[in-house]
Amino acid sequence: MTVTADGHEQKADTAPQLAPVIDTDVHEMISGPRFLFYIDEPYRSRIHINNWTGTHLPYTWPTTGGVARPDTIRTPGERAGGDLNMMREQHLDPYNIKYALLTGLLYPTEFKVQPDFATAIARGYNNWLIKEWLRKDERFLGCMHIAAQDPASAVAEIDRIGPHPKIVQIMLPAMSHDTLGRDFYHPIYEAAVRHDLAIGFHHGTTTETAVGLPPYFIEWHTAAAQAWQSQLISLVAGGVFDKFPSLRVVMVESSWTWLPHLMWRFDKNYRALRREIPWVKRLPSEYIREQVKFTTQPMENPDNPQHLLDMFEMVGTDEFLMFSSDYPHWDSDSPERSLPSCFSPELKQKILYDNAAKFYRIGEYAR
Repeated sequence: MTVTADGHEQKADTAPQLAPVIDTDVHEMISGPRFLFYIDEPYRSRIHINNWTGTHLPYTWPTTGGVARPDTIRTPGERAGGDLNMMREQHLDPYNIKYALLTGLLYPTEFKVQPDFATAIARGYNNWLIKEWLRKDERFLGCMHIAAQDPASAVAEIDRIGPHPKIVQIMLPAMSHDTLGRDFYHPIYEAAVRHDLAIGFHHGTTTETAVGLPPYFIEWHTAAAQAWQSQLISLVAGGVFDKFPSLRVVMVESSWTWLPHLMWRFDKNYRALRREIPWVKRLPSEYIREQVKFTTQPMENPDNPQHLLDMFEMVGTDEFLMFSSDYPHWDSDSPERSLPSCFSPELKQKILYDNAAKFYRIGEYAR
């Protein structure tokens, strides 16, 4: 009990204070027609003002709330993640989110037609993100979107938006119809390095499995990590990390327990087949440990949680993993419950805050 200056008694707050968290995957969503006013003409007039919100996976809704938590939709017709105040109430405030990376869910790079339209959408999205979100809460950090199918326009957009102090990452889709380690895309990575921006890979509507789109969502959701694996292999084999040794890459929402197997197999094949890619000078696992991060969600839940802890020894570092909630989606995780109790407080601190702070150079690690 404390007494204020005017003599009123005030009960002490006995609730435990949560340690600050950096959430590396929060989806702010386009909801309503306001976004369209950020699209330049003539493209704005080509969009039906009431119904364009991007492309979608072709599956029917897998849960009662679609791909979102039902409680994140306040009124019918809204899109989960489109309400800033609800995001604060449900996620940012209760879990003491110090920084939240807004990753969106748009990815103009996936557009297989009309590359000029994709470029216009990317530009409009970035303007909308800055004005409608980044300016309204100091905790938000932005992930810009580009149309990578036109590298020249993508680089121009990076040069335009990259200097913004709250933009920390460029988002690319873990798509299945092309590998983004090819020379064609290298100007994008050069621009990312020039502006000290990370590259984030996240699934989108063109993320498929090794056999395309299987009949059921559960099959897709289980096997989709194959797309991230293919993109990671491409980045290494394409010499991206040799050409850009300071480039930082994160695989967002890819899961991560497949990483030891990929590193082992990639290193074995490199020793046998490295003549094919002479520009790659080191073992693939070395690039991955030094320049690539992963996010927690979706967390696997083995019967023996110790097996998750064993993964860190297999990977060879405890700095590769960063917390992500995937708010507001149906399988989103809370920072309080997502990490097993067998993880030490020191490891939890790294996952929930330190690894991301260092990687994105924010907070006490800002340059």
